[in-house]
Amino acid sequence: MNMYVSNLGFHVSDEDLNALFAAFGEVTSAKVITDRVTGKSRGFGFVEMPQAAEAEEAIAKLSGREVEGRTISVSVAKPRSESGGGGGRNFGGGGGGRNNRW
Repeated sequence: MNMYVSNLGFHVSDEDLNALFAAFGEVTSAKVITDRVTGKSRGFGFVEMPQAAEAEEAIAKLSGREVEGRTISVSVAKPRSESGGGGGRNFGGGGGGRNNRW
């Protein structure tokens, strides 16, 4: 099960995240997301645990817990969209065939 962890302190590392979740079972991966340019934490990350029951327990017990002075939120991660994001672009000029009077 893949989990989304938000409101992480900016000094939390991949290893810290792994250790936090390892208390509930096997962790397949733990990754704090960083800014591509600066390399600094963006304040969120993802943790993957193979056993759903262990992951659900981690979500229940860690969400709302204070870590490095910040209250974290843990939830099941939503799958990535096939399009790769970036939606919302609408460049259409539209209006063709209408008589605009202004």
